Amino acid sequence: MAEFFKNIPKIKYEGPSSDNPLAFKFYDPDRVIMGKTMKEHFKFSMAWWHTLCAAGTDMFGVGTADKSFGAEVGTMEHAKAKVDAGFEFMDKLGIEYFCFHDVDLVPEADTIAETNKRLDEITDYIKEKMDATGKKLLWGTANLFSNPRYMNGAGSTNSADVYAFAAAQVKKALDLTVKLGGKGYVFWGGREGYETLLNTNMKLELDNIARLMKMAVDYGRSIGFDGDFYIEPKPKEPTKHQYDFDAATAIGFLKEYGLDKDFKLNIEANHATLAGHTFQHELRVSAIHGMLGSIDANQGDLLLGWDTDEFPFDVYEATMCMYEVLKAGGLKNGGFNFDAKNRRASYTPEDMFYGFILGMDTFALGLIKAAALIEDGRIDKFVEDRYASFNSGIGAKIVKGETNLVELAEYAEKLGAPELPSSGRQEYLQSIINSILFG
Repeated sequence: MAEFFKNIPKIKYEGPSSDNPLAFKFYDPDRVIMGKTMKEHFKFSMAWWHTLCAAGTDMFGVGTADKSFGAEVGTMEHAKAKVDAGFEFMDKLGIEYFCFHDVDLVPEADTIAETNKRLDEITDYIKEKMDATGKKLLWGTANLFSNPRYMNGAGSTNSADVYAFAAAQVKKALDLTVKLGGKGYVFWGGREGYETLLNTNMKLELDNIARLMKMAVDYGRSIGFDGDFYIEPKPKEPTKHQYDFDAATAIGFLKEYGLDKDFKLNIEANHATLAGHTFQHELRVSAIHGMLGSIDANQGDLLLGWDTDEFPFDVYEATMCMYEVLKAGGLKNGGFNFDAKNRRASYTPEDMFYGFILGMDTFALGLIKAAALIEDGRIDKFVEDRYASFNSGIGAKIVKGETNLVELAEYAEKLGAPELPSSGRQEYLQSIINSILFG
């Protein structure tokens, strides 16, 4: 078997003082942080689509990176070459997990029966590699957005035939996820939305999306899938309005349709900013509802209004992400999937490694600093003190549900004008973060 990344050694941890671009500066897989090794905290994952498929194509130009891996693109030989390259890539980076869409793995055939035969063949090959290397599948999914048949969505389509085809893809993707031992299955509603309400039956579309998800849960459980189903919120792009707009919207949808026992959320940093939220906000909303499932680790460009999927380099954002993850008790079945791609002008094989090293180091440093924030304790203590009025007296009765509007009105009359609430001291708290990050 050919070696695809001949000039790349196995990437090792060399510490912050190293000037070796092909070494980790902060990601030390064996370092213990708050009782777990970094390797256990993260479950870093390679996104098959960006890493092995995306060649830098954009709406203004063709690809710049060669992702043929020595084979003719669009053939099963190319599909197998991607497997070989992907497992070599993961081995050299020390990454244990990967994620896929069905059509990332093989070229789609003219019929779904033929596509499924190709998927069976390639996943047999992948499973051999997994058994030999110990690599694992984090989660699988079906691509229900690229093919023209999904121009109006999959679950939200106006065509019953397209809906049935989407269901067939979901069934097969679940089969493959179970076959490869994955503990997650993702619904990303890339086109589950609308361009205009003038031609849209919103109620039917929402009901049909939920029906598809319920059928997926029923089928998945029937074949032994015991992991988590995920919704990955995104507000727009490619559709103008997508039904899984943000974490709160997705959670409301899941609870409305009784799907909240089986589904959690896969939160992506870039999607959070597209929704007008911070990454930390989306993680917090998911966590307080018990639905923080997995994370797509990337970063957007606030100067650009689309999904740029950059490798994360913002240590402040990574710190606040890991602060939320640690406070939530970590991720159960989920992990940190690098749904990230090199910039179009970074087109060499070395750049692929530089991107992952950057992302893994950024999150490792974020973990270190988030643990330091928690162990420092000042922020937690401040928040606890800020809400102390709800620990006793009338505040405690409010929290316990032991009061009513009549009693509260009588209390307010006796009180007179309340004092101003205690200061939020935002600037003081931000200075604590800076001192932990840079002190």
